[in-house]
Amino acid sequence: MMDKAFFEINPARAVIAIGGEDRASFLQGLISNDTARIGDARAIFAALLTPQGKFAHDLMLVGEGARYLVDAESQRHLDLLKRLRMFKLRSRVTLDDLDAEFVVVQLFGGDSLSRLGLSAEPGAARALGGGVVFTDPRLAALGARAYLPRATAEQMLCDLGFEAAAPGSFRRLRYSLGVPEGSEDLIPDKSILLESGFDEMNGIDWQKGCYMGQELTARTKYRGLVRKRLLPVRFEGPTPAPGADLLLDGKDAGEIRAGDGDLGLALIRLEHLDALTGSGIDIGDTHVTARVPDWAKLPELA
Repeated sequence: MMDKAFFEINPARAVIAIGGEDRASFLQGLISNDTARIGDARAIFAALLTPQGKFAHDLMLVGEGARYLVDAESQRHLDLLKRLRMFKLRSRVTLDDLDAEFVVVQLFGGDSLSRLGLSAEPGAARALGGGVVFTDPRLAALGARAYLPRATAEQMLCDLGFEAAAPGSFRRLRYSLGVPEGSEDLIPDKSILLESGFDEMNGIDWQKGCYMGQELTARTKYRGLVRKRLLPVRFEGPTPAPGADLLLDGKDAGEIRAGDGDLGLALIRLEHLDALTGSGIDIGDTHVTARVPDWAKLPELA
């Protein structure tokens, strides 16, 4: 299947636009990555955190002329716009909801990147069909992401030789690689970036100035406070419900965060990682095993 190039319109994500001459400095104090990296030829991955340093929104941002195009969760993008307007104050910034105009499209499998004229460098971007397309800034193995006009996106991609994927195919690809996205996999006001792989997925710039929630993020890194990690898991048996506890000899070993058939994500206590990646454990009638993806860099526990 993955020898072919597929597209999947992602209804779980919506596009907004951030314009105005202060857009870079405005966002620089709010998100976890460096806005200086955003351009018409470069997309970035970032997070907006709560003041306490917990996950609020995950974002993709790319330049389009005098504005940034940004995608966030469809069901929560109005919350994102509301939060941004709260911080706007006197900044010369415009905030527009483009959900009626653009769709977010995932493009993956086969020769997707070369077919789109993209390199395998995460974040490489270019204009396409009245919108923009870019190599996923988290991992090139995820393929490409595009913001395209709703009226023409599907036909244009078919003309480029892409086939429509079965709904949920991209989510299963993410889960197989251990990549979370949105509040389906991350818990607003609770999840921590370093437990969720944002550092290795190019979502944090450690050299930029202060941003909202930076203190907890930096303290977690430099004091070695990461004791849990979101990792891909495989289920043999019924898919456990999100929030189901992973218990090892009566001890808390983690919890299931999401599942789709035999694939899912779990937040695992690193002290029990060997058991989860080895023989695995049972949740009722389901056997659960974890895997550390090649891109992940886990801390050494004392």
